[in-house]
Amino acid sequence: MTQITTDESDSIFDTRTVESIYDEICDLYQQFPQPWVIGYSGGKDSTTVLQLIWKALERLPAEQRQKPVYVIASDTRVETPVIVDFIDNTLRRVNEQAQETGMPFIAQKVMPTLDDSFWVNLIGRGYPAPTTRFRWCTDRMKITPANRFIEQKVAQHGEVIMVLGVRKAESATRAQLMSSYQVKDHLLRRHATLRGAFIYAPVADFSTQDIWNYLLQVSSPWGGNNRELVTLYRNAASGECPLVIDTSTPSCGNSRFGCWVCTVAQKDSSMEALVDNGQEWLEPLLDFRQYLAETGDPAKKHQYRDIRGRDGRVIFKKDGTLAARTYKLEASQEMLRRLLRTEQKVRREGPDPDARLIGDDEILEIRRLWQTERQDWDDMVPQIFREVTGHDLLWPQDDNGGFDGEQKALLGGICKEYDVPLDLVARLLELERQSAGMARRAGVPKEIADLLGREWRSEEELLALNAHNVPNGKSQSTERIQLKLL
Repeated sequence: MTQITTDESDSIFDTRTVESIYDEICDLYQQFPQPWVIGYSGGKDSTTVLQLIWKALERLPAEQRQKPVYVIASDTRVETPVIVDFIDNTLRRVNEQAQETGMPFIAQKVMPTLDDSFWVNLIGRGYPAPTTRFRWCTDRMKITPANRFIEQKVAQHGEVIMVLGVRKAESATRAQLMSSYQVKDHLLRRHATLRGAFIYAPVADFSTQDIWNYLLQVSSPWGGNNRELVTLYRNAASGECPLVIDTSTPSCGNSRFGCWVCTVAQKDSSMEALVDNGQEWLEPLLDFRQYLAETGDPAKKHQYRDIRGRDGRVIFKKDGTLAARTYKLEASQEMLRRLLRTEQKVRREGPDPDARLIGDDEILEIRRLWQTERQDWDDMVPQIFREVTGHDLLWPQDDNGGFDGEQKALLGGICKEYDVPLDLVARLLELERQSAGMARRAGVPKEIADLLGREWRSEEELLALNAHNVPNGKSQSTERIQLKLL
């Protein structure tokens, strides 16, 4: 019998034994036919959950543990490299040991689609670095990939039981939320938004010290080293980033197990602690993160960001000035250049000479977005990539023919002569190019109307009009543009 020793007065092990927890897990596993999905983040809580489930199920005869237990880890593609390696090694060990011992565990990572990736949205589309008021990344990079996996399993099996490392001791809000969806007289609770998904939290009543006592006194069944996890926490001096499945999950901004690009928190104390504890090769990542944070500095925003959003609208603030919205193309170009330089430094100074901070697929998608949505007729992505890395990717060629820098310069002169916004005409020409050869063009007039309805006036014109209390709507200048184009 496993005995957990503890000096705590409010320890769960004062009222329960590890064996009773194992029995609870086994009973629940056998009672319901639904497969289990364990959310694994690499942190102490999720490691404890995975270890508890494994140690419990290995007590069952092989014929009674045929129901699959999926272990999913969320990889946003911008996780701290040290943590990526740690999680990858754990998932590999889990799969190898499960196969060797006949355990029902299947471990894999879930990731955002290319369209939802951080760099495609930040550098490609010009989304500003995330803030507490505009945290556009969490849903795309964490919630959606995990939910997509769960929904696939629900479609396959009808229902699933999610096993999470959430604890009531984390906060009063968390405790209240965990109780609100509890199924009466049952260990399961319904998921707040996912149909067919139930949640089981075996460490709900564990204290932080209970977690560490268990990990340090019970060895890892898949051959991991729990003391390595202790070292990671000691070096980082902060918490973990749980698998995020809904908006109620707290931010990972100050977490040891979070994204290295996160600008939600004022400083990345976890990364700084890793650097201070001998991981100096991570310092270029800290520098890049600081650069990202500076682009959100109210005093510097307008250096980096346009007054127009992706929808073409402008927003006047209470003081009469215009809000800084998406990044200017020039700022995005510099961002890509700095990111590639950071990647080169990490390769030279870090343990992996082939380390990647941005994927080739993301670079190619950024190029496509710049050309089709942001009028990058100079095709700067290959130039920047070649400048920094010294080599080329296999760049796709557009058979439909694109525009180049010389044509943009010529068009710019014509637009200036007729007092028509260059960006508007460039977007209309791009729309025509993409529509060429289409059998049905029913949606094209609507797209043209959308482009014409956007705000194309300069910041100076808009401020002057606002100062004279001219409504910010469809203006005379916009109507003049439409008439000239007609």
